[in-house]
Amino acid sequence: MRPLRVFLSHTFLLLLVLLAAAPAMAGGKAKSAAPTQSGVTHRVDAILNRAELASGYWGVAVEDMDTGAVVYAHNANRLFTPASNAKMFTTAAGLALVGSDYRFRTTVETNKVPDKYGRIADDVVLVGRGDPNLSGRALPYALKTQHPWPPEQVLVELADQVVARGVKVIDGDLVADDTFYTFERYAEGWTEDDLLWDYGAPVSALAINDNSVFLGVQPGEHVGERAFVTLEPFASLYELVNQVTTVAAGTGPRKVGIRRQAGTNRIELWGTIPADDSGLHEKLAIEDPAEFCARLLADLLARRGVTVLGKTRARHLMPEQAEAIRTAAALSANPTSARPNPVVLAEHISAPLAQDVKVINKVSQNLHTEMLLRLLGHEKNGTGSVESGLEALKGFLTTAGIKPEEYVFFDGSGLSRKDLITPHAAVTLLRYAAAQSWGMTFRDSLPRAGVDGTMTNRLKSLPAGARVEAKTGTHDHVNSLSGYITTTDGRRLAFSILSNNHLLGSPKAAAVMDEIVMELATGKN
Repeated sequence: MRPLRVFLSHTFLLLLVLLAAAPAMAGGKAKSAAPTQSGVTHRVDAILNRAELASGYWGVAVEDMDTGAVVYAHNANRLFTPASNAKMFTTAAGLALVGSDYRFRTTVETNKVPDKYGRIADDVVLVGRGDPNLSGRALPYALKTQHPWPPEQVLVELADQVVARGVKVIDGDLVADDTFYTFERYAEGWTEDDLLWDYGAPVSALAINDNSVFLGVQPGEHVGERAFVTLEPFASLYELVNQVTTVAAGTGPRKVGIRRQAGTNRIELWGTIPADDSGLHEKLAIEDPAEFCARLLADLLARRGVTVLGKTRARHLMPEQAEAIRTAAALSANPTSARPNPVVLAEHISAPLAQDVKVINKVSQNLHTEMLLRLLGHEKNGTGSVESGLEALKGFLTTAGIKPEEYVFFDGSGLSRKDLITPHAAVTLLRYAAAQSWGMTFRDSLPRAGVDGTMTNRLKSLPAGARVEAKTGTHDHVNSLSGYITTTDGRRLAFSILSNNHLLGSPKAAAVMDEIVMELATGKN
């Protein structure tokens, strides 16, 4: 009987093949079982199979937002360095766990009221609670970052309030207190050359002007003269060593070196700048933001006639102190604070958190994301530390359906070279966020292709009806792009494209990603 069973099995299989092929043989009128998937797969595969991409590592995940169907996948479950795509995870967690309406409060406090002569016989304390926008930035964000006011604008307002309370003399110290967050200025995986620039600014619960200063270098009036160097705000805090020489017009591009040794306020500049040069403009990181705030506020008060008889100093919460506080709180059923009720001399209330989430994602603001990570830790776990923030983030990602093996985070912004995510994790986050009450706030915070933020000059020729909101990311040899696509035929897609170890250069890698997005957005089978 065995030969008969084999014969019947083969016959049955042959009939199945013939039946499947019958529509095609009858004129090819049958539709493909998955026309969109096969068409997209063919076109995106053709892009990724180009020879110039072979030395790099690429991952793509695309899913239909409505059905959950996989539209395209390539290395979707492999781990990649995400660069600033990490910001999506932190900002989504912030909206979910802290809320879009959360507001930051910054105060100037003391323990004693001014006497009839305007004298305060105690320290006066500037208390930071994590407001990332103590600056001249205009909110809400509209198409681009705007700074219509001076960098120290909020401190100016606080100083004016102190004077309005009748304060004339401060017997004690002027203290800047950033203990709302642990004194962990940098995250694991940041590199030394990040720390000079504004994108590597140190993290603090007091953040003045994004914890950076504006440096300007202009050619001198005559060849051979030193260049003209400006620094704001509060240039007197820094020691400037200017060795930049003005050279003849037309002698080539400027060659200006900048160095600030870690732990110092000494800025050294050297090199040459042609007489016809338009000038160099950079943002440099502040060394200790709280100390900077204390000295700047003291200067602003002095200009308003207030005498500070004590010192200016910063008050930090060191990691070991934060851990002791956290342990004590965990052991106590009813933890209490011994701090007396302060006399509030001045107060500033921030815009809602949702407005800063938009700043973070639109312009890829590292410092603000790191401050948000610590806010997660403070609000959910009682300590504004990196570790506590990452614990809160991990809990959120579990709720969102993202598995622990799909990510590794050492910071909130993606500046760490040790961060890892899979394309599938990014798409899972995007789909989860879209289904939440805060989902539209999150989506609106992402740069819109051809319109604003880091996508202003990308995908400007999308076909009619198509729309893309996506978060960019860039490190050396790393590019990322993840977000939402509305196709020309109305489908809604979540996508993530990650590339590591490529030698294309960021503009070319970004162009490849845009080409893939364009294929997805056209709605063609």
